[in-house]
Amino acid sequence: MFVSLYDVAPDGMAKIPAIYPAHRERLNEFHRRGVLVAAGPLGKPPVAALGIFTTREAAEEFVAGDPFVMSGAVASWRIVEWDAVFLDAPPATLVNETVA
Repeated sequence: MFVSLYDVAPDGMAKIPAIYPAHRERLNEFHRRGVLVAAGPLGKPPVAALGIFTTREAAEEFVAGDPFVMSGAVASWRIVEWDAVFLDAPPATLVNETVA
């Protein structure tokens, strides 16, 4: 697995609303192709974002054409290899359970 990590530019949040639809369509496309496992912002408000890809080539292709990167909403990015130990998400019913 490969993780793309984005750092939001200082003025990035102001740019995001106008370009989000194109970015989201790109996310959907890569997910439909089966090469994007998960993606999303980090922090509230977002200061970064990540995407988890099945190959380095898919991650590089995504970043190269991502409207967030092309518009300057992203200050910097990198792709790192990730050796996932657990990848499956827990069932939704377990997420909010408390252990007695």
